[in-house]
Amino acid sequence: MSDSKDPTAQELGLLEEEELKTRGTKFFARDLGFRHACGLKNFAGNMGCSSLVLLFLFFMFLAAFLVTILVQVFKFHSSLEQEQSRQEEIYQEVTQLKAEVDRLCRPCPWDWAFFQGNCYFFSKIQRNWHDSMTACQEVGAQLVVIKSTEEQDFLQLQTSESKHFSWMGLSDLTHEGTWQWVDGSPLQSSFMNYWDKGEPNNIREEDCVEFGSQGWNDLGCHHLRFWNCKKSATSCQREEVQ
Repeated sequence: MSDSKDPTAQELGLLEEEELKTRGTKFFARDLGFRHACGLKNFAGNMGCSSLVLLFLFFMFLAAFLVTILVQVFKFHSSLEQEQSRQEEIYQEVTQLKAEVDRLCRPCPWDWAFFQGNCYFFSKIQRNWHDSMTACQEVGAQLVVIKSTEEQDFLQLQTSESKHFSWMGLSDLTHEGTWQWVDGSPLQSSFMNYWDKGEPNNIREEDCVEFGSQGWNDLGCHHLRFWNCKKSATSCQREEVQ
């Protein structure tokens, strides 16, 4: 038997070896493709999971945000109700206080001064003598008519303290040199010492009288001065306790 191999057998061996290599390459390529495909699937799966997590977190944040808004709205509504309730309480208290004040005995209006049974108003603005007389009449009063020394001292003190020279209800418009009050009564001779030194001097038709710093002064009626009104005080009738 010869040691040399049959050429046909050698060719068959070469063919088998080539086929095995080819199959191995195919198997390797198939395995590589499988692994590659599996890697893509895992990556896609991971991406899908991440999206779900982000979406879940987003909805959780949105829910927390909505809850916070609802809580704030509830607090605001509750605070608004409390404020309205407080305002209602204040209104009721003021109404009750006003009713109690109205029941108090006040002989004079709030912005008037009381002295010896009369009410006095001291203006904060200035007018001429005629307009001042009208202003007093509009509130049911008249320019002051002085009836006593005590009243004169009271009114003169108000003028000196405020430094507001003011009209009184005295003039000689009806007859020059004859001083008369707005209620028609004449000036008493005992009141002549209330004139300031050197007054009345009737310079330039000075027919109306004002309270000066030291006493009475005659002055032109067209000048602007503060004014004093006077009216009787309201008597208070107390309810008898039975």
